[in-house]
Amino acid sequence: MRNAKPKLSPFVSILILMILCCWENSTKVNAATTYNVVSFGAKSDGQTDSTKAFLSAWSKACSSPNPATINVPPGRFVVGSVNFRGKCNNTAISITINGTLVAPSDYRVTGITGHWLLFNNVEGVSIQGGVLDGQGKSLWDCKNLGNRDCGPFGAKTLEFKNSKNIVVAGLTSINSQVIHIFFTGCQNVKAQSLNVMAAGNSQNTDGIHVDKSSNVTIVDSKIHTGDDCISNGPGTINLWIQNITCGPGHGISIGSLGWEQNELGVQNVTVKAVKFTGTQNGVRIKSWGRPSNGFVKNVLFQDATMVNVQNPIIIDQNYCPSKKNCPGQASGIKISDVTYQHIRGTSATQVGIMFDCSSMYPCSGIKLEDVKLTYKNQDAQASCNHAHVSALGSVQLKKCL
Repeated sequence: MRNAKPKLSPFVSILILMILCCWENSTKVNAATTYNVVSFGAKSDGQTDSTKAFLSAWSKACSSPNPATINVPPGRFVVGSVNFRGKCNNTAISITINGTLVAPSDYRVTGITGHWLLFNNVEGVSIQGGVLDGQGKSLWDCKNLGNRDCGPFGAKTLEFKNSKNIVVAGLTSINSQVIHIFFTGCQNVKAQSLNVMAAGNSQNTDGIHVDKSSNVTIVDSKIHTGDDCISNGPGTINLWIQNITCGPGHGISIGSLGWEQNELGVQNVTVKAVKFTGTQNGVRIKSWGRPSNGFVKNVLFQDATMVNVQNPIIIDQNYCPSKKNCPGQASGIKISDVTYQHIRGTSATQVGIMFDCSSMYPCSGIKLEDVKLTYKNQDAQASCNHAHVSALGSVQLKKCL
């Protein structure tokens, strides 16, 4: 007599069916669809306008209910000014770039819109790898000649607006017309392993700018540009910057602030493990000399190395880069609770520490710990106006205390 096959109870049978059903549905949900821009007509010859192909690929990825990947293969793809709009049907779109995106050679084409690659009202977008070439040299050259007829102000290379849960990693941005990477009105952003490059004499080419955004992390990046390596404006909350090399450039700046009477404040900013080489500034807070209800509080600058930096540590509340048509009033920006820890290196000027604060609202809670800056093998000097400063360790602040 052959052994009878064991029978499964109805409960076990139903349980197995449920597991198989859930596994099948989970597999369908988690499967990402890949869209190659070449399939939509993009050409990698560095000449053909591939704008429509990129927008078509974005439309497919955005409308997909499942996670989606947009693939840009090796080659040079010319793309005009584009607006990748949300809201999308899914919150997991990955853009993998193995080639180079090139802006039109005539900077006016993208400059008139103020942006080149704009992501607006998106969630869960990540950009991995690749090169963005903003082709900004002709605009810089025009500005540097003092020509007032250079056309539009210029285009930001990569902008995220009113977006959340964003990742930008392994990206190289070169020759931006103005700001390379811009986050405004964003939440939960991580930018890492970036390489940002523009000529030292390129005007307004900030590396990364953040404003009206919260929970932004910028780490492990090299920035060489003609303006601030990293800057942030009003409404920045919980900004973390770590392991950055900067130079040439204007340093890492909070501001400029205080241009508007009604302005959001800046708080909870940490800048650590940074190196500045030959920059105009190191760590800087700057505001215009005019009335404002804005503020800066809870800031930590930690473990910074200065190599031949003109203004290693600076608070400038009479900011006026052109020295023309400046308001000349007391800044309304209230600066408090700013700590400088373990900052070493060389200053290119005799004054290595300058606190030029508001006469109406003096800086308060300024703390320096283990700060040592030299100028021509001597201790660099400090200059303080309207600042309440305390110091510990190796700090040259005799004229400020």
